[in-house]
Amino acid sequence: MTKEVNPVSKLTRYKELYIFKATCISSRAEQSSWEQKYIEHTLLNSEKDTVKEFKRGRVNLEDEPRPGRPVEVTNDQTSEAVRQLVVKDRQMKVSEMAKALDISEGSVHTILHDRLGMKKLSARWVPKCLSDDQKAVRASICQTLLTECSRDADNFMEIIVTSNETWVHHHDPETKEQSKQWTGFASSRPKKYKTQPSACKVVATIFWDTKGVLLIDYLPCGQTITGEYYSDLLDRLRTAILAKRRGKITKGVLLQHENARVHTCRLAVAAVKRNGFKVLPHPPYSPDLAPSDYFLFPNLKKELHGRHFRSDDELTTALEGWLHEQPHGFYHNGLLALTHCWTKCIDLNGGYVEKEEVRSSSK
Repeated sequence: MTKEVNPVSKLTRYKELYIFKATCISSRAEQSSWEQKYIEHTLLNSEKDTVKEFKRGRVNLEDEPRPGRPVEVTNDQTSEAVRQLVVKDRQMKVSEMAKALDISEGSVHTILHDRLGMKKLSARWVPKCLSDDQKAVRASICQTLLTECSRDADNFMEIIVTSNETWVHHHDPETKEQSKQWTGFASSRPKKYKTQPSACKVVATIFWDTKGVLLIDYLPCGQTITGEYYSDLLDRLRTAILAKRRGKITKGVLLQHENARVHTCRLAVAAVKRNGFKVLPHPPYSPDLAPSDYFLFPNLKKELHGRHFRSDDELTTALEGWLHEQPHGFYHNGLLALTHCWTKCIDLNGGYVEKEEVRSSSK
């Protein structure tokens, strides 16, 4: 069986040969002669090929359909086939789709991104798999708070005091993002060795409002936060407010803290009432609605990542230095992002709010 040669590819090879020979000739007259020979040879072979085709029974000059893949595969039919594969298996690889449909991986990419508007995302960790009832409670509380805030947003945010506890290590390894370096194109990738946070750490409880930090407490080594300990903290908080925020107690204080046991026990509730505070409703399992968790602590630990502290005093000095050197509006923006969190939670029917969305809204 003889192999059929494509006339076009055959002529292309002749053209390349003639061009190569023409470039090797220095005389312009000889170059013109070679170009004329190329034109005559091309026309002659084209006529011969056409005659052969008509002798075989061809009756028109239109191109006949060729076997193999179609030139254009990103059509509606192929796009629908790709969509069906994605619906069947959301984790299916591009190479598997291309093999199943007998098209190139580039075509699959084009269909997925340009025609179907899809992208592949990794799953994100959430604190808890919320039930429908828990989502309903979150959405209901957010709607109540948003309605109350909309009446007088500025004054509402001004009277909020928020708090939470966090571990701060003597050494916390820098993140992968922080380890990026500028290198040359031929340079190898920098190496980063796996390390663990140090065992030495401090438990810090921070109370803050729109203007800055009101109170920082460090839990003594060997102790745990109990209802009695937290009620004493609330008494100290009132003293700090009187010293740093004149008139704030008169306007009223809305205390925003999570529903941990020490925050809701009998002693803590009595301390809230004794100091004239009111507690802002906060749904359970909702760190995405706590300003310290979604704003203050991530920014603080980002600053401390990769640094080594030899003692508790050195660590607390660095922590307090960072908290007090933040620019005007930093804390205000962090609390103001609460309205975005409440709105987004309602839009998601009580689902968790993305951290990236909260950070961008607080800038």
